[in-house]
Amino acid sequence: MKTMTRNSWLVMSICACASIAVHGSRAAAAELDLADPYGTETREQRDSRMKWWREARFGMFIHWGVYSVPAGTYHGKQIGGIGEWIMNTARIPCAEYQQYATQFNPVKYDADAWVRTARAAGMKYIVITSKHHDGFAMFDSHTSNWNIVKATPFGRDPLKELAAACHKYGMRLGFYYSQDQDWNSPGGDAAGGHWDPAQNGSMDGYIKNVAVPQVREILTHYGTISVLWWDTPIDMNHDRAASLASLLRLQPGIIHNNRLGGGFKGDTETPEQYVPATGFPGRDWETCMTMNDTWGYKSYDQNWKSTEAIVRNLVDIASKGGNYLLNVGPTSEGLIPAPSIKRLKEVGAWMRTNGDAIYATSASPFKSLPWGRCTRKDNVGRTTLYLHVFNWPSDGKLFVPGLKNSVEEARLLSHGGRLKTENSEGGVTIAVPPSPPDPISSTVALRVQGALVVENPVLGQAADGSLTLRAQDAITHGGQIQYESGGGKDNLGYWIDPSDWAEWEFDVKSAGRFAVSAEIAAEGSGSFEVKCGDSVVTGIAPKTGNYVKFETVDLGVIIISAVGRRSLSVRPVRGGWQPMNLKAIRLTPVR
Repeated sequence: MKTMTRNSWLVMSICACASIAVHGSRAAAAELDLADPYGTETREQRDSRMKWWREARFGMFIHWGVYSVPAGTYHGKQIGGIGEWIMNTARIPCAEYQQYATQFNPVKYDADAWVRTARAAGMKYIVITSKHHDGFAMFDSHTSNWNIVKATPFGRDPLKELAAACHKYGMRLGFYYSQDQDWNSPGGDAAGGHWDPAQNGSMDGYIKNVAVPQVREILTHYGTISVLWWDTPIDMNHDRAASLASLLRLQPGIIHNNRLGGGFKGDTETPEQYVPATGFPGRDWETCMTMNDTWGYKSYDQNWKSTEAIVRNLVDIASKGGNYLLNVGPTSEGLIPAPSIKRLKEVGAWMRTNGDAIYATSASPFKSLPWGRCTRKDNVGRTTLYLHVFNWPSDGKLFVPGLKNSVEEARLLSHGGRLKTENSEGGVTIAVPPSPPDPISSTVALRVQGALVVENPVLGQAADGSLTLRAQDAITHGGQIQYESGGGKDNLGYWIDPSDWAEWEFDVKSAGRFAVSAEIAAEGSGSFEVKCGDSVVTGIAPKTGNYVKFETVDLGVIIISAVGRRSLSVRPVRGGWQPMNLKAIRLTPVR
């Protein structure tokens, strides 16, 4: 789809920032206001425009194109990486790649069935690739013959059929469009550089003669379009991006993401394949994620996420105020793979019981919960907290730490049965059945009186005086470092920039000397320091070989000289830093 390595999005961001710097004059800023259809939008107008999207929470991403014909194999060899990048990864010449279109005949495509599948899964919108990086238009484009109607035996416009089906079932429709990369149009960009002379040409000419007219086509030929999903703004300067941004006026109210480039922030942040630790406060955001390891279809990729992982990702994302855009990669025959269908049916069954705890909810008021996640809905004079319980309490007591409000009602969403509650100084305890209603995630709806009051507990020492500072409890500083969760991840990652750092705040009741250890995974041995007050230890990350194999390293001893609220930081040592993933810092009293 988009990223080839951990660092590629960083490179794109640097390119975008360079573009902003080049066009950072006052004149460019004025031009930006004119080009951006939402440049003068008020907060109330924005809230109204984004309302449906914020309530939807769950959508389907569809990556479908000519790349489904080779399906990950070129000249009998399985090509690494993601399926829709096969032309770039294998450096396939344009003329040879274009021959795949003659074999692209998705006669089993049924737009009606696709939309019914998404709706049954509980999804509220669909975003499909109208043109990916290979430049192949999945619609009847009059701009280029390199499209599904003119270049394939299929000869139909699948986007027209999908638009009709979406309208029939009340499903919102969005189009993905690769505005910068186009590996089959002269002048189109290509990550890693061109490899075929046929790709050479003017980038400005490509934007003017291909991208702009095609975006105009997809915004005017298919009825109401709710989302435009840009991608990989490698060389998008302000002028190139402005010529595309201005076209958004053709669909009043359309939502677009942050990947156009040229200084246009868009409406949504787009974390890819991970769930950010705290979301993006003050910004709408949407995690896009595959079900296996590829976006476009690869016949041999069978590394499917479990239904449990998908449901818990959805809950985790909603609990942080985001949307979940879950991908399917149809075959060259036009079929969504059976493992995807199976998981979507199972997610749909869960959503039929628990959807109220996902749709139109906002982020959790709790920093963390030991048993799961929380979403909320606010009404006049009361709030409903939806408690998503992953780890059902074996003692029948579900404790909600830090909640100060009086409880009006607690009930299970699965059958509506009311539950007894008890307020205490530390929070609210709910009496629950001995077994969970759902093994993946069970939901308790807890309605409380008045304005919500939550006192998030401060990290503190265990009974033996030790202290564990987990990645999920870190306060991150900087533009790249972030908490990674889901899919077996539970660590600080994307620690690429040596100016980024992490911090923990905690209460100390027993001061003294503490042995410091860290749980780290890294490909290189970088230097970092751990500091608490005036006490500092320096460490070197173990070279574990990859970012998922963690080792515990002893770093030395620090002194915490006084009780009370303290903070500890982990910072790279400049000149000796290598990216690393950090799972936890542990402080153990030295007797």
